[in-house]
Formats: sequence, structure tokens, C-alpha cells
Amino acid sequence: MRLVKVTALLSTVILIIGSGTVFFHHVEGWSWLDSYFFTVVTLSTVGYGSIVPVTAVGKIGTTVFIFVGLGIFAFALQQFGAFTARKREEHTEWLVAQLGHGHLHGRHPPPEPQADNAADAPHHTGHSPKP
Repeated sequence: MRLVKVTALLSTVILIIGSGTVFFHHVEGWSWLDSYFFTVVTLSTVGYGSIVPVTAVGKIGTTVFIFVGLGIFAFALQQFGAFTARKREEHTEWLVAQLGHGHLHGRHPPPEPQADNAADAPHHTGHSPKP
């Protein structure tokens, strides 16, 4: 995910949370903290029910906010999840490639320990000797 996309998603989520906070503060007359709390609880679908809109405009605004805000919020979460999964997959592929070439971070693996006598020396069959 490019920086522009991340910035756009974060900006959109902040805008949705901010606009919901301002809306509920002015329409319902709640404190800034209560308005923010209600906005985040509503967007996250937790819905404690400790604060509910009582005005007609607040109730209608909440339903519109849920449909629009939840869609945007869910999309942003999905994008961040996909970004995290891609980064993890890229790192795993890089790690496998590094290990497949016998080195990691530019270092070669440590040499195998040398046996004291020929009978204890590992056989080069591709398998480790059995104890």
C-alpha cells in the first residue's frame, strides 16, 4: 500500500470520526468527549447504549452516519488488514529466499561442527546423523 493510499484512508477515517463528533455535539448537545465516544462506539459496532440520540435529527443523522461511516470504516480496516498480510507474506518470501541461498542478512550460516574422528563425521546424504 502506497503512502498516498494510507494517508487517504487515515484522513477519511479521521474525517468521519471528526464529522460525527461535531454533528452529535451540536445536534444532541453532548460534550465533545461524549460525542467522540458515541461516534467511535457506533462506528466500531460495539454500541454500548449508554448514550443514545434523542432528537429526530440526531436519530436520522445516526442512521445515515451508520450506513456511510460504517462502510468507510470497514473498508479502511480491510485495507489495513490486507496491507499487513501482504507485508507479512513479502517478508516470509524474502526470509525463505534468504534461507534458500544459505544466508540471512548477508551472513552465511555457521560451519558445521567438525567431528573428532572419521566415524563421528556426518555423512553427506542430505540428512543429519541419527544420535
